[in-house]
Amino acid sequence: MMDVISGLGANLGTLSSSLLGYVIPFLFVLTLVVFFHELGHFWVARRAGVRVVTFSLGFGPEIAGFNDKHGTRWRIAAIPLGGYVRFFGDEDAASTPDSARLSQMTAAERNESFFYKPVAWRAAIVAAGPIANFLLAIAIFAIVFMVFGKQVTAPRVDQINPGSAAEMAGFKPGDLVLEIDGAKVDSFSDMQRIVGSHAGQPLAFTVARGDREVTLTATPELKEVKDPFGNSHRTGLLGISRSLAAGDVTTQRFGPVEAIGMGVQETWFVVARTFDYLGGLVAGRESADQLGGPIRIAQVSGQVATFGIGALLSLAAVLSVSIGLLNLFPIPLLDGGHLLFYAFEAIRGRPLSARTQDIGFRIGLALVLMLMIFATWNDVLHIAAM
Repeated sequence: MMDVISGLGANLGTLSSSLLGYVIPFLFVLTLVVFFHELGHFWVARRAGVRVVTFSLGFGPEIAGFNDKHGTRWRIAAIPLGGYVRFFGDEDAASTPDSARLSQMTAAERNESFFYKPVAWRAAIVAAGPIANFLLAIAIFAIVFMVFGKQVTAPRVDQINPGSAAEMAGFKPGDLVLEIDGAKVDSFSDMQRIVGSHAGQPLAFTVARGDREVTLTATPELKEVKDPFGNSHRTGLLGISRSLAAGDVTTQRFGPVEAIGMGVQETWFVVARTFDYLGGLVAGRESADQLGGPIRIAQVSGQVATFGIGALLSLAAVLSVSIGLLNLFPIPLLDGGHLLFYAFEAIRGRPLSARTQDIGFRIGLALVLMLMIFATWNDVLHIAAM
């Protein structure tokens, strides 16, 4: 414990000196993602005729705000770690019903209240937030592919590490990877991404060797590597590398239709990789220390920003998918928890009792707080180890 504290203290000076470089990219990424998440809730609520009382970016005291013509208070709050939309009849930002207020509503007020809308409308309003996150990610990825393009390096094997999975599988220098498990491989980075997410799982490689095609089976090894910023990551490795010569790397830009299709593929890859990680966590293949909180996001945002706006936008897209997916988990307090309650209501023909919902929200709050504390502690350990 003392080693962690002393390590943390030794690195706080470095962290604070580059704080501005972290904070601005972090606020840009998080605000963009949160705004569109809440905008999804807001837009569908307006379509349903629900009165929106507050649209808040952040929590706590208001820094700035205004009222629109419909009476919604748009506000920027002091703690920029999320946001919320509060509907007419809600007791708080978590959309907990205000029972006393609801029982005294007139017929006209009930018509504007979220609570009194049919369950299908309430489910649509709640689901709209995560859906907006997925659509935002697709749009960002598409813009990046159209404007900044994609760097393409031929998936050719130039060097093989002795004793590696690639050597045991029979790879040879000069092999050109065409497919992995039947999926076409267009670049070396595509190959790295597939291999990296399948540690410990046999993969079938179709490679071009001279004038013939050969099928090889290799199992990537799970290893810990460091990125250019010194951050440690666990990933699958074959033990092959590519020697880049002049002109080996090309940048390919795409038209709108193809870019949108690739945006969908990238978004689905993040979803699939997240479930792979969670499955690996349960099976013991992955470590929980890879989970990060706001501090880690801020740090990564600052690091990625050094590569330019295209890289920062890509990070925002990945974060948008992650937040959308997290919010769909069936945990009370999150959007998925609300959807779970609505599913029970649709099946039973009536809502769960107020007491049952209250207990659920308390359990959900405890789970979310524990996850936040755990992720933040991981962030602290990560800073101490730098």
